[in-house]
Amino acid sequence: MTDYLNTILNGDCREMLKKLPENYISACITDPPYNYEFIGHKWDDTEIQRRKDRVQDSKTLVKNIPYGSGLAGGVRNKRWYEKNRNNILEYEDWCVEWATELYRVCKPGATVLVFNSTRTIAHVQVALEKVGFYARDIVVYRRSSGIPKGINMQKKLEQKGFENPEEMQGWHSCLRSEWEAVCVLQKPLSNNYTETLLEYGTGLFYTKMDGGGFQSNILENIKRDKATDYNIHCTVKPLDLMKKLVDIFVPRTKGSIVLDPFSGSGTTLVAAKQAGLDYIGIEIEPAYIDIIKQRLNDVSASQETP
Repeated sequence: MTDYLNTILNGDCREMLKKLPENYISACITDPPYNYEFIGHKWDDTEIQRRKDRVQDSKTLVKNIPYGSGLAGGVRNKRWYEKNRNNILEYEDWCVEWATELYRVCKPGATVLVFNSTRTIAHVQVALEKVGFYARDIVVYRRSSGIPKGINMQKKLEQKGFENPEEMQGWHSCLRSEWEAVCVLQKPLSNNYTETLLEYGTGLFYTKMDGGGFQSNILENIKRDKATDYNIHCTVKPLDLMKKLVDIFVPRTKGSIVLDPFSGSGTTLVAAKQAGLDYIGIEIEPAYIDIIKQRLNDVSASQETP
């Protein structure tokens, strides 16, 4: 077998995962495209930039997300809801496809963490349960701020010239989005936690917090990273967040390997390398491979500096 440790494979993870042996991976932490990026299966950087450019001069509040699925606007008629539902089902089927291979390569007791939107995290969980994973938890990543979205009904009625629009003050079509969901799943144990740990080195979470206390499933007060000129990825997760997830969910046992099948700009891999862990990344967009390698090289340079 080709040794893929500490490398990044360029390609569709549904195919790239087939290169790895079964019962090989100790933990997976990944941030796949959310379903609003899913229409047309287009995740290349050119398509992402095209979608972002469409909203730069618009009233859209969040301009770094590659909108374009057609799920936000439009008349809420039967056709709109059917389109919305079909999109979710198609997305769920796609998750089943890559999760099938992910299940095969994971060791018994391996923990899998998948980021997703609060609206569709349940569908990701169901998809991974379909292939055999066991749902353990939902981790809440509470961001430092959130932007109100949706319709402000008072302003909408004012624009249309309705009388007494102030009666609808405070009524909006959704809440302020302030957190992201991380679905926590696990490949079934080998009989129990003790046997799984002794045979595969997996199955447990590290719960001791700095300064004492037991680790919560709500992660907050995490600082954002300073932007770098070469990292053009549109949704980079904070490195401290990924380091925290690695600390909690990746076992420090012999042969422990971290996998990220949707590596993006490589934050999971950087966190793994900083922790002294072996890793394997998969990324479909060639333009991001150079970003990942540069970030990993930066880790090497910093570790060599006395």
